[in-house]
Amino acid sequence: MSAPTHPGIRTTATGVDTRLPWWALALPAAAFLALLVLMSGSGGAEATSGEGAVGQVLEHVWQTLSL
Repeated sequence: MSAPTHPGIRTTATGVDTRLPWWALALPAAAFLALLVLMSGSGGAEATSGEGAVGQVLEHVWQTLSL
């Protein structure tokens, strides 16, 4: 006798749930946004000079992608 399954869960032939919960995408996106905001903060340290941290990160990304 087989047990009834929940109608909202999609399973494959192996019986594994293939859907991601909403927080599986929301939490990494929120963490990335929080780190980006921290990097682009007001720059309380007066010893910094030149471009901001975001500019440096974008420059490194640009250099990496141009290889």
